[in-house]
Amino acid sequence: MAGPATRRPREVAVTARGGSPLLARLTELRRRAEEGPWGEPGPFLSALSDPEPLVRCMGAWAIGHQKEGRARTTLELGLRDPDARVRALCAEALGAIEHAASREPLERALADPEPSVRLRAAWALSAVGDPAAAPALAARLDEPDVEVRRALLHALARLPSTSCEGAVVRCLDDPDERVRREAVLALRATADPTRTERLHAALDDCSGRVRVAAAVVLGQRQDRSAVPKLLEHLRNDSTFVQPAVLIALGRIGDPVALPLLLARSREGPSWTRVCALRALGDVGGAEAVESARSSLGDVAWSVRGAAADALGRIGEASDLPRLLRLLDDPHPWPRRGALYALGRLRLVEALPRIREELAHASPEVRLAAIWSLGRLRDDGSREHLIGLLKAMPVARRPGAARAVGDDTPLGTDAEDRSFDALIQALGRIAEHTQDAGVLRVLLEARARIREDEWDRPARLPPPELGSESSLPTLRMLFDAAIPVLADEEGEI
Repeated sequence: MAGPATRRPREVAVTARGGSPLLARLTELRRRAEEGPWGEPGPFLSALSDPEPLVRCMGAWAIGHQKEGRARTTLELGLRDPDARVRALCAEALGAIEHAASREPLERALADPEPSVRLRAAWALSAVGDPAAAPALAARLDEPDVEVRRALLHALARLPSTSCEGAVVRCLDDPDERVRREAVLALRATADPTRTERLHAALDDCSGRVRVAAAVVLGQRQDRSAVPKLLEHLRNDSTFVQPAVLIALGRIGDPVALPLLLARSREGPSWTRVCALRALGDVGGAEAVESARSSLGDVAWSVRGAAADALGRIGEASDLPRLLRLLDDPHPWPRRGALYALGRLRLVEALPRIREELAHASPEVRLAAIWSLGRLRDDGSREHLIGLLKAMPVARRPGAARAVGDDTPLGTDAEDRSFDALIQALGRIAEHTQDAGVLRVLLEARARIREDEWDRPARLPPPELGSESSLPTLRMLFDAAIPVLADEEGEI
């Protein structure tokens, strides 16, 4: 679920017409906020007490944009501002700061008379991440506004509480399908058998969105008791729902699903075949391997890429020639899949060919090559990777999320992931070769990191993204890459 639509600074500024002094003030505040670290928060704190509501809006937005924790108490006071726009932006800024002490003021904001404020307060509590907020969130689930109900359930999904599950279960009967979907997702951690039965029942919901959510949750829970019902939906449900069912069956890993998974990997729309191959990569077995091999020549590039990815998980050394041939595919997606597979299978014989892909036009292909070379601890690519790291900007924006079953390279965030992937790859090479030159480059890269970026999740290639485990932070990534050599050099 995407976050609430927020009035951006340009939109706030446009509200002040012409060349007025107000417009000039708003423009200056926005400029100072977007330029980067700005030291003392005085200018923006002053803006929050300005008599003009638009200036207060800009001040709240700027503090959230900078994640300035020193302004937290002023933002909490802003939750009582007479202007609802200001209250909403103060709530959103508190969510960006993510300080646990803001929980109680944000809980009170859930009762604000304006839906926009309640919406952002729910999102902020989700971002703050304090499980103690769950009862306050659950108590507001009789909220009349649909978008606020969705936000409350989204927050409860992040802050699961057994005592609140009864209120969430009641939302499975909500008249709005989007609310029912969020309720299903909020029950993914339940241990109550009766509530698990409600998740099974959600597979029969009249809305395809809800059925997709139910399949996703049952797959994440690896619920073997759901396999018969999932197989029924794989045979009879729409092609909109079937990809999620296929992914769920793969995560559960019950061999009883294998015949139908094999059939779906050979027939139907390309996106269904992609998900079937993903599931076969999870289930494994000789028949799954043969299906993946035969799909390397599929007419659809997405299927060829998924087949390569599946071979990377269940294939063997004898697949080297097949994967090398795929590196000449005219579409970047199969090449990407082949590169990840070569790295996963640790096929060092492919190193010369993998190095060539560092010059490919597609950022997805280059990212896969970087990861594979690091995985294989390839000292021969060290200088090339060092050159890439020196020229690579540090990603400043959040990584893009991918939906279940989404294999499209459109809207790729590979460029944003490349800096972190290079740190990881060079750290692995340095660990293998004990090269002090690589250490110096990593230390130079570390000096480029802003203080407020150290604890963000690392943006790594897909093979590093465990479905259940949390990502390391950027700090942890550098600590893993540098420590041994750094101690020897005495530079830390």
